[in-house]
Amino acid sequence: MKTRVSLWMLIVVLFTAFALPSSISASTGDQGINEKLGLPIVVYGEALSEAQKTEVSELLEVNQHDQVDEFTVNGQDLANYIGGNPNSNMYSSVKIIHQDNAEGLNIEIVTPDNITQVTKEMYTNALLTAGVENADVLVASSVKVSGHSALTGIYKAYDAKGVKLDEERMKVASDELDIATDIAEKEGVDRDKISELLTEIKKQIAEQDPATREEVEQIVQDQLQTLNIELSEEDRQRLIDLFEQMRNLNINFDQVQNQLEDLTGSIQDLINDDGFWNSLRNAVQDFFKSLSNFINSLFN
Repeated sequence: MKTRVSLWMLIVVLFTAFALPSSISASTGDQGINEKLGLPIVVYGEALSEAQKTEVSELLEVNQHDQVDEFTVNGQDLANYIGGNPNSNMYSSVKIIHQDNAEGLNIEIVTPDNITQVTKEMYTNALLTAGVENADVLVASSVKVSGHSALTGIYKAYDAKGVKLDEERMKVASDELDIATDIAEKEGVDRDKISELLTEIKKQIAEQDPATREEVEQIVQDQLQTLNIELSEEDRQRLIDLFEQMRNLNINFDQVQNQLEDLTGSIQDLINDDGFWNSLRNAVQDFFKSLSNFINSLFN
C-alpha cells in the first residue's frame, strides 16, 4: 500500500512539473509612464471583433501599463504605407515600447501558432531595413494569419507619434518580407536559413559598400554559396533586385551592425538547437512511455 501511495505522489510531482506553464513569458512588466520615451503604443487590426480585440489586449498584456496610446490599422493604411490592397482585412496587432538609444530592436511573436509565415527574425530584418530601431515590439493575432500586415501596424504607430519613416524604405522592407516568405514556401528553404541569408548579405553590404549592381550580385551569390542555399534563377534575381534597391536608397547598415551580429547569433542558436529540442522531446516521450508500462505492471 505504501509503495502505491509513494508511486502516486511521484506521478503527481512529475505531472505538475511538466504541466505547469513556464514562468518565462512575453511580459514587458509594469513600466508605468515613461516621460522620456512616451507611452507604449498598441495598434489593433481593424478586422478584429470586440471579443478578439479583448483577447489580443490580454495577449499583449496591455493592462500592465498605466496608460497606452491605442490605434487601429486598416486596409487603407496598408495601401498608404506600402502600396497594398486597401480592401485587405487586418488582424495582426502590435504593442511597441520605445527604448533608449543602443538598446536595440527586440521582437516577440506572442502567438507563434497564429503567425504562420513570418518569424521574429524576418520582422527584425525588415524593420531594420525600414529604419526602426531601439524598441520592444510584440506581435499577436487571435486568428491564423501570414503576419505580413503587422509591419503596417508598426509603421502607423510611428507615424501617429510623429516619427516619419522613409516611405521608400518601408516599401523595400515590405518587399523583403514578401520575398523571404515566398522563397521559404516555394523553394522549401527553412525560414531561419532565409533570415540568416538576408542578415549575412546586409553585413557584407555594410562591410564592402558595393558601388555597382554587379558587386551586389556577387555578394548575393557568395552568401548563397556559403550557406549552401540553391535558388531558382528567378528568386536569385529577386534577391539581387531587392538589395540593389537598398543600395540605391543608401541604407547604411553600418548603423545597425551590432544588431545584425546579434541577429546572426540568435538565428544560429535556433538552427543549432533544433536537434537538441527534438532529442529532449523524444526523451520525455520515452520516459512517460516507460512510466506508463511500469504502472501497468504494478496493477496487472
